[in-house]
Amino acid sequence: MHNPQTAFTAIVLAADRGAKDPLIEAAGARYKAMIPVGGIPMVLRVLATLAASPQINTRILCGPPRSILEQEPDLRQLITSGRVEWSENQATPSASALHVLESLADETPILLTTADHALLNTRIVDYFCSRAQTTDCDVVVGVALHEVVQAAYPETRRTAIRLQDGAYCGCNLFAFLTPQARLAADFWRSIETRRKNPLRMITILGWSTVLRYLLRHLSLTEALGRISQRMGIKAGAVVMPFPEAAIDVDSPGDWQLVEKILCDR
Repeated sequence: MHNPQTAFTAIVLAADRGAKDPLIEAAGARYKAMIPVGGIPMVLRVLATLAASPQINTRILCGPPRSILEQEPDLRQLITSGRVEWSENQATPSASALHVLESLADETPILLTTADHALLNTRIVDYFCSRAQTTDCDVVVGVALHEVVQAAYPETRRTAIRLQDGAYCGCNLFAFLTPQARLAADFWRSIETRRKNPLRMITILGWSTVLRYLLRHLSLTEALGRISQRMGIKAGAVVMPFPEAAIDVDSPGDWQLVEKILCDR
């Protein structure tokens, strides 16, 4: 079990996906992280949430590139004032994460999230961080039950990994709790291009795992155990009770849904 009094350093991945992103085109924005939600750019929403959480000490923004920062005075002010640290993004999300992780002290607990997590709030952050630190794991991922997400927001379409004990959606929340956890970023690299296809992700763990997955004999605990064995570190999960934790803004439909959710509130 980790020290629950130790504050996290939060890393926010804010790199773009490249040209001709339909979401950027639909929003009429220069950059994905700067797409407004409820009138506020997504990345500023995420950074404000992290600043309000007692679980978070330091905030590090990985991306956007300097050329975008020069055009965004509010974001630039956060960085030049020292309230938010900035790091140049790398070629891929996993490479960006590893680049920042390697610059931090080994004993620093890390919360990794993304700039498009527009519905992130302090309840989500505090719940995930506090429970991650009660585990004896090196790395912890936030997940939500697909049925909980669908019940709350039936119009959303989320990628789900269907296991014996339920279907789970990712929540773009990762805790790196030990020096050994840095190894998880390397593993992430191997599954990065497969993240939207659960079956392709499972193949990383071997064909016996694929067979158990297809037969719905693979539980969340067993899957985490096999991932732990594959990485050589202990991986765990926090099942989030907040359906909005599983909703990021990855498409024009997501953007419209998040706007509706905030409007209804």
